[in-house]
Amino acid sequence: MRLTRVYLDAPLEAGGRVALTGSAARHLTRVLRLRPGQALTLFNGGGGEYAATIEAVHGEKVEVAVGEAQAIERESPLILTLAQGVSRGERMDFVVQKATELGASSIVPLLTERSVVRLSAPQAARKLEHWRAIAIAACEQSGRNRLPQLVPPLPLPEFLHPRGASNGGAGGAADAIRLLLAPASSARIDEVPRPAHSVTVLIGPEGGLTDAEEQAAVAAGFVPVRLGPRILRTETAAITALALVQREFGDL
Repeated sequence: MRLTRVYLDAPLEAGGRVALTGSAARHLTRVLRLRPGQALTLFNGGGGEYAATIEAVHGEKVEVAVGEAQAIERESPLILTLAQGVSRGERMDFVVQKATELGASSIVPLLTERSVVRLSAPQAARKLEHWRAIAIAACEQSGRNRLPQLVPPLPLPEFLHPRGASNGGAGGAADAIRLLLAPASSARIDEVPRPAHSVTVLIGPEGGLTDAEEQAAVAAGFVPVRLGPRILRTETAAITALALVQREFGDL
């Protein structure tokens, strides 16, 4: 039987005690109806996981005994970055969820010329926290013990020409492969030279990238590829591309 996995943003130590509150506690007690004595798995996003046991339930507070540390990793050997044009409604939520499940190391939301979504600084901060919660839930479900890096939405030019290494830009190792999804391209992902230690996939929003944006991406080292003869929705393209990249270079 698969144990319930719970993310806790706190240090974990074998033999210690932790208290789960808020949505995590409500999910355990009201949805899953777990009781004292039942086992679960804890992780804090830093790698590895811990066996744990519920000791007591006090309303919306669950006391948990932390057991043995387990050096279990389910990360892909591939450093995989998804640079995704921000899309409307729940589409971006879906992309963040599935990219996490498929092993993306980093997710970079992009603001492009055709982006319908426009975010003020406070809105962007709230969106980032919302997407982070989705990524955490996807890690809990998929068994990942490390959270993907999520950065605040970036204008495409800043992504293509980063000022620093920590802002989620397109810089990277010399052997990094940069792929641009471009329906007009004749190249396929399986035709890209290998091996690759790092792959970045750039996908536009609902309306795609403009010709000028595609040209800028190519000038920044991105290789145009397509996903077959049909035009895919942006969220479908993200899932398809990440799965194909993991199949070619990663662990699928």
